[in-house]
Amino acid sequence: MFLKELHLQNFKSWSQAHFTFSPKLNAFVGLNGAGKTNLLDAIHYLSLTKSYFSNTDAQNILDGADFFSIDGTFHRKEKEERIHCALKKGQKKTLRKNKKEYEKLADHIGQYPSVVISPYDRDLITESSETRRRFMDTVLSQGHSQYLFHLMRYNKALQQRNRLLKYFAANHTFDALSLEALEVQMQEHAEPLYAMRQSFCDELQPKITYYYQFISLGREEASLTYKSQLHETRLRDLLQENLTKDKVNQYTGVGPHRDDLIFKLQEKSVRKFGSQGQQKSFLIALKLAQYDFIQKKLGITPILLLDDIFDKLDEDRVAKLIKLVHDEEFGQIFITDTHPERTRAMVREIDPQAQIFNVSEAS
Repeated sequence: MFLKELHLQNFKSWSQAHFTFSPKLNAFVGLNGAGKTNLLDAIHYLSLTKSYFSNTDAQNILDGADFFSIDGTFHRKEKEERIHCALKKGQKKTLRKNKKEYEKLADHIGQYPSVVISPYDRDLITESSETRRRFMDTVLSQGHSQYLFHLMRYNKALQQRNRLLKYFAANHTFDALSLEALEVQMQEHAEPLYAMRQSFCDELQPKITYYYQFISLGREEASLTYKSQLHETRLRDLLQENLTKDKVNQYTGVGPHRDDLIFKLQEKSVRKFGSQGQQKSFLIALKLAQYDFIQKKLGITPILLLDDIFDKLDEDRVAKLIKLVHDEEFGQIFITDTHPERTRAMVREIDPQAQIFNVSEAS
């Protein structure tokens, strides 16, 4: 699978743009602020129906415009398939495949998978557990058709339980049966969520070790650990044990929505003890392991989006990384860089057929 063409209207910094890509290696070069990362984000939209960098769709409409549209032509299974994603201010986002609109955006997830490696990924290390759960949810939603179903049902029951706890506190009342009905629903969906997250982490661990040692030249050993309250206790039991505290706090303090990932190098916290270069190398290893996971689960080769790949890495290490992903079982690759000469020299040596786009001229 690869993206053959991309057309944008009023998307972020781009009023109009059209690109035809190589099925293997593509590079966007230009000054900071020229719109390189926005092109990667447009590709991410076609893959996951949302931005990688913005939480709100409306933020991605060009200033002064009232809509954006993204059109992509994918080559998949010997056929061309067209995806159209658009948003008009004040209206619902639309997504069409071959001119037919999806009833649910979730039905699109996993058909055109992609993996992003970006300087923004550092949030996975420095921010709260919510960021790392979101990472798990995004990957597993692409790799398991049922994961998103269980996640949405669990979150809905969780929100209802939290509203009920607030209602009890506000009205000085308590209804154990109503609470129990929601907890049964939470338990039903928590078990498959936990099982899929555990399996995911087990599968990622050896790949993270392999890729980190490749990138860091074998200097340290990287590890990932899944942290969950469900390791030892069923959710229903946890909820009962924590009920008094939940009633006081008016929210649910235990469950899969409290899960986390622990990142370590040589058994030491990457967050506390890792240098910027070590953290960057760990994140690249994590994302390449994610790539392998999605490819294995879907039987589809994802698109790899490498944003500002030279950030915190020397040129030799970047060249080695790009050669790795170009030569092995990777598919289409997009990279961004601010130095055209550096990129041209490296990319042409790896792949003479690569497409290089000067974004400062294209924009």
